[in-house]
Amino acid sequence: MNDVKDAAPQTRAASPGAPVPQECDVLVIGGGPAGSTAAIRLAQCGHRVTVLDKARHPRFHIGESLLPANMRLFEALGVADEVRAIGMDKRGAEFVSPWHDHKQTFYFAEAWDKSMPAAYQVRRADFDEILFRRASAVGATALDGCRVTDVRFLDDQSGAVVSARRDDGELLEIHTRYVIDASGRDTFLGNRFKAKVRNPRHNSSALYGHFANAELNTGTDAGNITVFWFEHGWFWFIPLADGTTSVGAVVWPYYLQSRQIPLKDFFLATIALCPPLAARLEQATLVDGVEATGNFAYACDHVRGPNYLLVGDAYTFVDPVFSSGVMLAMNGAFSAAEAVDAWLAAPASAEPAFRRFERTMVHGPREFSWFIYRVTNPTMRELFMAPRNMLRMKEALLSVLAGDIFGKTPIWASLFAFKTVYYLASVFHPRRTWTAYRRRRNNIREVAEPLGRSV
Repeated sequence: MNDVKDAAPQTRAASPGAPVPQECDVLVIGGGPAGSTAAIRLAQCGHRVTVLDKARHPRFHIGESLLPANMRLFEALGVADEVRAIGMDKRGAEFVSPWHDHKQTFYFAEAWDKSMPAAYQVRRADFDEILFRRASAVGATALDGCRVTDVRFLDDQSGAVVSARRDDGELLEIHTRYVIDASGRDTFLGNRFKAKVRNPRHNSSALYGHFANAELNTGTDAGNITVFWFEHGWFWFIPLADGTTSVGAVVWPYYLQSRQIPLKDFFLATIALCPPLAARLEQATLVDGVEATGNFAYACDHVRGPNYLLVGDAYTFVDPVFSSGVMLAMNGAFSAAEAVDAWLAAPASAEPAFRRFERTMVHGPREFSWFIYRVTNPTMRELFMAPRNMLRMKEALLSVLAGDIFGKTPIWASLFAFKTVYYLASVFHPRRTWTAYRRRRNNIREVAEPLGRSV
């Protein structure tokens, strides 16, 4: 990107009724991690940026677990201290299997690159607000409570006219040279262009809530995420700094569709199917409502077009088992900002930057998805529960768990070796492999009644 200019004086996000620029260089739809990150980076480069978020910050969002690879991004954005202040230290990931008599903890400090030993668990309402307010502080016009209703791209490819409605009813029309869709699972432009496609290789649903007084690990392991496998999928267990714990079940859709009792009761009954998790929640209290969502995995059939691009969940979403969502969104936003910055400076010569952006957007989900598609497979469970560092395979796996897949860390030969071991182990257990394949094939097939965003 161009040299970063001095940040603008500290400001607040635009209040209701505040004047809004009628023109900007870049308009960002969505003020989550992807949208705010892109807005910060482009504003730091001196561009006129407007970011619109339909909700008001702070607002609830699930996905509280960050990765060590996020830490360097926070430093570049100037929010490291603020995120640290709200975060629960996360030094590793713990896996618990009902088919094994032990638990397995992976520590990020043992990854290939030893310089990223920890991450944080955060309340997303607080975390997202930090990023959104930072965009305003460095010069972007950041409006929450402002829903985009239409984007009309101009025939001469000089940009687009974006229509929006504020909470107070005010209608806005903003001319922008470029649009970044970071609208999350709303996928505003993805739906507009009918580009959103369900992932045919994965199909999952989730239900989740927050508990007070859950039993945590002791010492420096207190903030570690725990993944519990069980018959119908897996659970997350994420301790937060305010004393609550986020607990969610990611399950095959057939299981969620079998519900015939109230959602809260169904969630508690699901937890009871996993005795190690139930034990850690024995003295805990559910402190808010239970939410559910369906058909997690999807991708759009393109990531950019004339005068626009898609970033974060607006482009694709994968199963959250490895907590990759925020890291992939923010890393993609860095790349998006670099490409748009190059285009704003010289459209004719920006193509290489856009190609780097496209590679970034494809690379991350692809590398995580190989593991995600197999995480409930018994062969993969065996490898996770009895890791070996032959050919530095464990270090390479930990690098993936830490999100260290975009830099120069030379993990790829070791990951290839790990995948080879996985395939060989599958061949040596043909009956187990065939049974697992048939079960997965049946589980990911299209369901008769498609689930919406909530259940």
